[in-house]
Amino acid sequence: MAKITLDNLAHSYLPNPTSEDDFALKELNHDWVDGEAYALLGASGCGKSTLLNIISGLLHPSQGRILFNDRDVTNDPTTKRNIAQVFQFPVVYDTMTVRDNLAFPLRNRGADAAYVAERVQQIAGMIGMEDMLNRKARGLTADAKQKISLGRGMVREDVNALLFDEPLTVIDPHMKWELRTQLKSLHHEFGHTMIYVTHDQTEALTFADKVVVMYDGRVVQMGTPQELFETPQHTFVGYFIGSPGMNVLDATVTGDKAVIGGHEIALGHGFAPLDGKVELGVRPEFTRLATGEAGLPVTIKRIEDVGRHKIVRADFNGTEINVIAEEGAEITPDMNRIIFDPAGVNVYANSWRVAPQGA
Repeated sequence: MAKITLDNLAHSYLPNPTSEDDFALKELNHDWVDGEAYALLGASGCGKSTLLNIISGLLHPSQGRILFNDRDVTNDPTTKRNIAQVFQFPVVYDTMTVRDNLAFPLRNRGADAAYVAERVQQIAGMIGMEDMLNRKARGLTADAKQKISLGRGMVREDVNALLFDEPLTVIDPHMKWELRTQLKSLHHEFGHTMIYVTHDQTEALTFADKVVVMYDGRVVQMGTPQELFETPQHTFVGYFIGSPGMNVLDATVTGDKAVIGGHEIALGHGFAPLDGKVELGVRPEFTRLATGEAGLPVTIKRIEDVGRHKIVRADFNGTEINVIAEEGAEITPDMNRIIFDPAGVNVYANSWRVAPQGA
Protein backbone atom coordinates (compact mmCIF):
# COMPACT_ATOMS: atom_id res chain seq x y z
CA MET A 1 0.00 0.00 0.00
CA ALA A 2 1.20 3.52 -0.66
CA LYS A 3 0.48 7.18 -0.22
CA ILE A 4 0.54 8.64 -3.74
CA THR A 5 1.83 12.18 -4.21
CA LEU A 6 1.30 14.18 -7.41
CA ASP A 7 3.95 16.92 -7.33
CA ASN A 8 3.67 19.71 -9.92
CA LEU A 9 2.40 17.07 -12.33
CA ALA A 10 1.25 17.93 -15.87
CA HIS A 11 1.24 16.26 -19.27
CA SER A 12 0.95 17.25 -22.91
CA TYR A 13 0.87 14.94 -25.90
CA LEU A 14 2.46 17.73 -27.96
CA PRO A 15 6.27 17.80 -28.23
CA ASN A 16 6.56 21.53 -27.45
CA PRO A 17 3.53 22.79 -25.51
CA THR A 18 3.39 26.59 -25.34
CA SER A 19 0.20 27.29 -23.36
CA GLU A 20 -2.02 25.70 -20.73
CA ASP A 21 -4.48 24.69 -23.47
CA ASP A 22 -1.79 22.40 -24.93
CA PHE A 23 -1.86 20.22 -21.80
CA ALA A 24 -4.19 17.22 -21.62
CA LEU A 25 -3.44 17.11 -17.89
CA LYS A 26 -3.02 20.49 -16.25
CA GLU A 27 -0.84 21.04 -13.19
CA LEU A 28 -1.77 18.86 -10.21
CA ASN A 29 -0.54 18.90 -6.64
CA HIS A 30 -2.28 16.32 -4.47
CA ASP A 31 -1.57 13.76 -1.76
CA TRP A 32 -3.71 10.64 -1.94
CA VAL A 33 -3.86 8.90 1.42
CA ASP A 34 -2.43 5.42 1.88
CA GLY A 35 -5.20 2.83 1.94
CA GLU A 36 -8.10 4.94 0.67
CA ALA A 37 -10.28 4.21 -2.35
CA TYR A 38 -10.47 6.99 -4.96
CA ALA A 39 -12.62 7.33 -8.06
CA LEU A 40 -11.49 9.51 -10.96
CA LEU A 41 -14.76 10.80 -12.38
CA GLY A 42 -15.40 12.93 -15.44
CA ALA A 43 -16.53 12.97 -19.05
CA SER A 44 -14.54 11.31 -21.84
CA GLY A 45 -11.36 13.19 -22.69
CA CYS A 46 -11.02 14.99 -19.36
CA GLY A 47 -7.65 13.41 -18.50
CA LYS A 48 -8.67 10.50 -16.24
CA SER A 49 -6.87 7.73 -18.11
CA THR A 50 -3.87 9.97 -18.77
CA LEU A 51 -3.44 10.49 -15.03
CA LEU A 52 -3.94 6.79 -14.28
CA ASN A 53 -1.34 5.78 -16.87
CA ILE A 54 1.17 8.26 -15.41
CA ILE A 55 0.62 6.77 -11.94
CA SER A 56 1.10 3.24 -13.30
CA GLY A 57 4.23 4.13 -15.30
CA LEU A 58 2.74 3.47 -18.74
CA LEU A 59 3.15 7.19 -19.53
CA HIS A 60 5.94 9.57 -18.52
CA PRO A 61 4.71 13.05 -17.50
CA SER A 62 5.82 16.18 -19.32
CA GLN A 63 6.58 17.79 -15.97
CA GLY A 64 6.49 17.03 -12.27
CA ARG A 65 6.89 13.90 -10.17
CA ILE A 66 4.99 10.86 -8.88
CA LEU A 67 5.92 9.66 -5.39
CA PHE A 68 4.91 6.44 -3.64
CA ASN A 69 5.34 6.83 0.14
CA ASP A 70 7.57 9.87 -0.56
CA ARG A 71 9.86 7.87 -2.88
CA ASP A 72 10.19 9.33 -6.38
CA VAL A 73 9.01 6.71 -8.89
CA THR A 74 8.64 9.06 -11.88
CA ASN A 75 11.33 7.29 -13.88
CA ASP A 76 10.60 3.79 -12.61
CA PRO A 77 9.02 1.34 -15.07
CA THR A 78 5.67 -0.24 -14.22
CA THR A 79 7.37 -3.44 -13.03
CA LYS A 80 9.20 -1.55 -10.26
CA ARG A 81 6.14 0.29 -8.96
CA ASN A 82 4.48 -2.84 -7.55
CA ILE A 83 1.01 -1.99 -8.79
CA ALA A 84 -1.80 -3.96 -10.40
CA GLN A 85 -3.81 -2.43 -13.24
CA VAL A 86 -7.08 -3.58 -14.80
CA PHE A 87 -7.98 -2.10 -18.18
CA GLN A 88 -11.27 -1.29 -19.88
CA PHE A 89 -11.16 -4.38 -22.09
CA PRO A 90 -10.08 -7.93 -21.17
CA VAL A 91 -6.39 -8.82 -21.02
CA VAL A 92 -6.15 -12.60 -20.59
CA TYR A 93 -4.07 -15.54 -21.80
CA ASP A 94 -6.44 -17.44 -24.09
CA THR A 95 -4.45 -20.68 -24.03
CA MET A 96 -4.49 -20.84 -20.21
CA THR A 97 -7.30 -22.02 -17.98
CA VAL A 98 -9.15 -19.55 -15.80
CA ARG A 99 -7.26 -20.99 -12.83
CA ASP A 100 -3.86 -20.47 -14.45
CA ASN A 101 -4.79 -16.93 -15.54
CA LEU A 102 -5.68 -16.02 -11.96
CA ALA A 103 -2.59 -17.74 -10.57
CA PHE A 104 -0.13 -16.22 -13.04
CA PRO A 105 0.73 -12.99 -11.09
CA LEU A 106 1.42 -15.04 -7.95
CA ARG A 107 3.41 -17.83 -9.63
CA ASN A 108 5.40 -15.20 -11.52
CA ARG A 109 6.60 -13.90 -8.13
CA GLY A 110 7.38 -17.35 -6.72
CA ALA A 111 4.49 -17.60 -4.27
CA ASP A 112 3.97 -20.86 -2.36
CA ALA A 113 1.76 -23.32 -4.26
CA ALA A 114 -0.64 -23.84 -1.35
CA TYR A 115 -1.11 -20.09 -0.97
CA VAL A 116 -1.65 -19.71 -4.74
CA ALA A 117 -4.35 -22.39 -4.73
CA GLU A 118 -6.10 -20.83 -1.73
CA ARG A 119 -5.95 -17.30 -3.09
CA VAL A 120 -7.15 -18.32 -6.57
CA GLN A 121 -10.14 -20.12 -5.04
CA GLN A 122 -10.96 -17.03 -2.95
CA ILE A 123 -10.78 -14.66 -5.93
CA ALA A 124 -12.77 -17.05 -8.13
CA GLY A 125 -15.51 -16.91 -5.53
CA MET A 126 -15.46 -13.11 -5.56
CA ILE A 127 -15.89 -12.95 -9.35
CA GLY A 128 -18.35 -15.84 -9.53
CA MET A 129 -16.16 -18.21 -11.57
CA GLU A 130 -15.55 -21.16 -9.23
CA ASP A 131 -17.24 -23.55 -11.66
CA MET A 132 -15.12 -22.34 -14.61
CA LEU A 133 -11.63 -22.63 -13.14
CA ASN A 134 -10.62 -25.52 -15.37
CA ARG A 135 -11.95 -24.00 -18.60
CA LYS A 136 -9.64 -22.39 -21.15
CA ALA A 137 -10.11 -18.64 -21.48
CA ARG A 138 -10.44 -19.02 -25.24
CA GLY A 139 -14.11 -19.09 -26.19
CA LEU A 140 -15.37 -17.36 -23.05
CA THR A 141 -17.53 -14.27 -23.43
CA ALA A 142 -16.04 -10.77 -23.17
CA ASP A 143 -17.95 -10.45 -19.88
CA ALA A 144 -16.26 -13.57 -18.46
CA LYS A 145 -12.83 -12.56 -19.74
CA GLN A 146 -13.13 -9.17 -18.06
CA LYS A 147 -13.97 -10.86 -14.79
CA ILE A 148 -10.73 -12.84 -15.18
CA SER A 149 -8.87 -9.53 -15.72
CA LEU A 150 -10.43 -8.15 -12.55
CA GLY A 151 -9.48 -11.28 -10.65
CA ARG A 152 -5.88 -11.09 -11.87
CA GLY A 153 -5.73 -7.50 -10.68
CA MET A 154 -7.08 -8.39 -7.24
CA VAL A 155 -5.18 -11.63 -6.62
CA ARG A 156 -2.03 -10.04 -5.15
CA GLU A 157 -2.25 -8.77 -1.59
CA ASP A 158 1.13 -6.97 -1.47
CA VAL A 159 0.65 -4.27 -4.14
CA ASN A 160 1.22 -0.55 -3.55
CA ALA A 161 -1.98 0.28 -5.41
CA LEU A 162 -4.77 -1.25 -7.46
CA LEU A 163 -5.65 0.78 -10.57
CA PHE A 164 -8.89 0.26 -12.51
CA ASP A 165 -9.51 1.94 -15.88
CA GLU A 166 -13.30 1.72 -16.48
CA PRO A 167 -13.14 -2.03 -15.77
CA LEU A 168 -16.89 -2.73 -15.84
CA THR A 169 -17.64 -1.41 -19.33
CA VAL A 170 -18.28 -4.86 -20.82
CA ILE A 171 -19.91 -6.35 -17.69
CA ASP A 172 -23.68 -6.85 -17.59
CA PRO A 173 -25.57 -4.44 -15.25
CA HIS A 174 -26.40 -6.97 -12.51
CA MET A 175 -22.81 -8.25 -12.34
CA LYS A 176 -21.55 -4.64 -12.26
CA TRP A 177 -23.36 -4.10 -8.97
CA GLU A 178 -22.01 -7.37 -7.54
CA LEU A 179 -18.42 -6.64 -8.60
CA ARG A 180 -18.54 -3.08 -7.23
CA THR A 181 -19.68 -4.55 -3.93
CA GLN A 182 -16.86 -7.11 -4.02
CA LEU A 183 -14.26 -4.43 -4.80
CA LYS A 184 -15.47 -2.37 -1.85
CA SER A 185 -15.37 -5.46 0.36
CA LEU A 186 -11.83 -6.22 -0.84
CA HIS A 187 -10.77 -2.68 0.00
CA HIS A 188 -12.21 -2.90 3.51
CA GLU A 189 -10.56 -6.29 4.09
CA PHE A 190 -7.06 -5.56 2.79
CA GLY A 191 -6.82 -1.77 2.80
CA HIS A 192 -5.24 -1.39 -0.63
CA THR A 193 -4.89 2.07 -2.12
CA MET A 194 -7.39 1.89 -4.99
CA ILE A 195 -7.89 4.27 -7.91
CA TYR A 196 -10.91 3.65 -10.10
CA VAL A 197 -11.48 5.55 -13.36
CA THR A 198 -15.08 5.93 -14.52
CA HIS A 199 -17.48 8.32 -16.25
CA ASP A 200 -20.40 6.77 -14.33
CA GLN A 201 -21.30 8.75 -11.22
CA THR A 202 -23.11 5.77 -9.66
CA GLU A 203 -19.96 3.65 -9.89
CA ALA A 204 -17.85 6.47 -8.45
CA LEU A 205 -20.16 7.38 -5.59
CA THR A 206 -20.82 3.79 -4.49
CA PHE A 207 -17.19 2.65 -4.72
CA ALA A 208 -14.99 5.45 -3.44
CA ASP A 209 -14.07 7.03 -0.12
CA LYS A 210 -13.11 10.14 -2.09
CA VAL A 211 -14.25 11.12 -5.58
CA VAL A 212 -11.82 13.10 -7.73
CA VAL A 213 -13.85 15.04 -10.30
CA MET A 214 -11.92 16.04 -13.42
CA TYR A 215 -12.88 18.59 -16.04
CA ASP A 216 -10.81 19.74 -19.02
CA GLY A 217 -7.61 18.14 -17.72
CA ARG A 218 -7.95 19.58 -14.22
CA VAL A 219 -9.07 18.26 -10.84
CA VAL A 220 -11.94 20.60 -9.98
CA GLN A 221 -12.89 18.95 -6.70
CA MET A 222 -11.88 16.05 -4.51
CA GLY A 223 -14.20 15.04 -1.71
CA THR A 224 -16.71 12.62 -0.26
CA PRO A 225 -19.95 11.99 -2.14
CA GLN A 226 -21.74 14.17 0.43
CA GLU A 227 -19.33 17.07 -0.08
CA LEU A 228 -19.71 16.89 -3.85
CA PHE A 229 -23.48 16.93 -3.55
CA GLU A 230 -23.87 19.64 -0.91
CA THR A 231 -21.08 22.06 -1.87
CA PRO A 232 -19.94 21.58 -5.48
CA GLN A 233 -16.83 23.73 -5.86
CA HIS A 234 -17.28 24.07 -9.63
CA THR A 235 -20.41 24.30 -11.76
CA PHE A 236 -19.31 21.17 -13.64
CA VAL A 237 -19.36 19.18 -10.38
CA GLY A 238 -22.89 20.37 -9.68
CA TYR A 239 -24.00 19.52 -13.20
CA PHE A 240 -22.24 16.13 -13.39
CA ILE A 241 -23.14 14.84 -9.91
CA GLY A 242 -26.81 14.22 -9.26
CA SER A 243 -29.76 13.15 -11.36
CA PRO A 244 -30.89 15.62 -12.50
CA GLY A 245 -27.83 17.78 -11.97
CA MET A 246 -27.71 21.19 -10.35
CA ASN A 247 -29.71 24.04 -11.88
CA VAL A 248 -27.30 26.81 -12.98
CA LEU A 249 -28.68 30.28 -13.72
CA ASP A 250 -27.07 33.59 -14.68
CA ALA A 251 -27.47 36.11 -11.89
CA THR A 252 -26.41 39.41 -10.40
CA VAL A 253 -25.48 39.20 -6.72
CA THR A 254 -25.49 42.14 -4.34
CA GLY A 255 -24.98 41.39 -0.67
CA ASP A 256 -27.57 38.82 0.40
CA LYS A 257 -29.77 39.23 -2.69
CA ALA A 258 -29.58 37.90 -6.22
CA VAL A 259 -31.45 39.05 -9.31
CA ILE A 260 -32.27 36.49 -12.03
CA GLY A 261 -34.04 37.79 -15.14
CA GLY A 262 -35.33 40.82 -13.24
CA HIS A 263 -36.62 38.77 -10.28
CA GLU A 264 -35.10 39.09 -6.82
CA ILE A 265 -34.00 35.97 -4.92
CA ALA A 266 -33.07 35.89 -1.22
CA LEU A 267 -29.72 34.26 -0.42
CA GLY A 268 -28.90 32.59 2.85
CA HIS A 269 -25.74 34.71 3.33
CA GLY A 270 -24.13 37.92 2.16
CA PHE A 271 -21.45 38.01 -0.52
CA ALA A 272 -18.66 40.43 -1.32
CA PRO A 273 -18.76 42.16 -4.75
CA LEU A 274 -18.10 39.61 -7.52
CA ASP A 275 -16.29 39.93 -10.85
CA GLY A 276 -16.77 37.97 -14.05
CA LYS A 277 -19.63 35.65 -14.91
CA VAL A 278 -21.85 35.19 -11.87
CA GLU A 279 -24.25 32.25 -11.53
CA LEU A 280 -26.48 30.64 -8.93
CA GLY A 281 -26.39 26.87 -8.52
CA VAL A 282 -29.36 25.18 -6.86
CA ARG A 283 -29.96 21.45 -6.79
CA PRO A 284 -33.48 20.26 -7.73
CA GLU A 285 -33.82 18.92 -4.17
CA PHE A 286 -33.71 22.52 -2.86
CA THR A 287 -36.24 23.81 -5.40
CA ARG A 288 -40.03 23.76 -5.07
CA LEU A 289 -43.11 24.81 -7.00
CA ALA A 290 -45.45 27.42 -5.54
CA THR A 291 -48.31 29.77 -6.32
CA GLY A 292 -48.40 33.51 -5.78
CA GLU A 293 -46.00 36.30 -6.65
CA ALA A 294 -42.76 35.20 -5.00
CA GLY A 295 -39.99 33.35 -6.85
CA LEU A 296 -39.34 32.87 -10.54
CA PRO A 297 -42.26 32.64 -12.99
CA VAL A 298 -42.09 29.37 -14.94
CA THR A 299 -44.00 27.18 -17.34
CA ILE A 300 -44.16 23.47 -16.56
CA LYS A 301 -43.13 21.48 -19.62
CA ARG A 302 -43.52 17.93 -18.31
CA ILE A 303 -43.58 15.79 -15.18
CA GLU A 304 -41.62 12.53 -14.92
CA ASP A 305 -42.71 10.05 -12.25
CA VAL A 306 -39.65 7.92 -11.44
CA GLY A 307 -41.22 6.06 -8.52
CA ARG A 308 -39.32 7.48 -5.55
CA HIS A 309 -40.20 11.03 -6.56
CA LYS A 310 -41.33 13.21 -9.44
CA ILE A 311 -39.02 15.27 -11.63
CA VAL A 312 -40.68 18.46 -12.85
CA ARG A 313 -39.15 20.06 -15.95
CA ALA A 314 -39.98 23.76 -16.00
CA ASP A 315 -39.01 26.60 -18.33
CA PHE A 316 -37.83 30.03 -17.21
CA ASN A 317 -37.20 32.41 -20.11
CA GLY A 318 -35.79 29.58 -22.23
CA THR A 319 -33.73 28.02 -19.41
CA GLU A 320 -34.77 24.63 -18.03
CA ILE A 321 -35.14 24.39 -14.25
CA ASN A 322 -35.59 20.97 -12.67
CA VAL A 323 -37.59 20.42 -9.50
CA ILE A 324 -37.75 17.25 -7.43
CA ALA A 325 -41.15 16.79 -5.79
CA GLU A 326 -42.22 14.06 -3.39
CA GLU A 327 -43.87 11.02 -4.94
CA GLY A 328 -47.33 11.88 -3.58
CA ALA A 329 -47.09 15.64 -4.14
CA GLU A 330 -50.00 17.22 -6.00
CA ILE A 331 -48.90 19.52 -8.81
CA THR A 332 -51.68 21.86 -9.90
CA PRO A 333 -51.93 24.14 -12.97
CA ASP A 334 -51.63 27.30 -10.83
CA MET A 335 -48.18 26.29 -9.59
CA ASN A 336 -46.29 28.64 -11.87
CA ARG A 337 -43.54 29.87 -9.55
CA ILE A 338 -40.29 28.33 -8.40
CA ILE A 339 -38.82 29.10 -4.99
CA PHE A 340 -35.28 28.21 -3.91
CA ASP A 341 -34.39 27.15 -0.37
CA PRO A 342 -31.68 29.69 0.59
CA ALA A 343 -29.77 26.98 2.47
CA GLY A 344 -29.27 25.12 -0.81
CA VAL A 345 -28.15 28.05 -2.99
CA ASN A 346 -24.51 28.20 -4.11
CA VAL A 347 -22.96 31.26 -5.77
CA TYR A 348 -20.36 30.92 -8.53
CA ALA A 349 -18.02 33.41 -10.20
CA ASN A 350 -16.38 32.22 -13.43
CA SER A 351 -17.61 28.69 -12.67
CA TRP A 352 -15.94 28.46 -9.22
CA ARG A 353 -17.90 28.48 -5.96
CA VAL A 354 -17.66 31.64 -3.87
CA ALA A 355 -17.76 31.28 -0.10
CA PRO A 356 -20.26 33.61 1.61
CA GLN A 357 -18.98 36.31 3.92
CA GLY A 358 -18.32 35.03 7.43
CA ALA A 359 -18.20 31.39 6.31
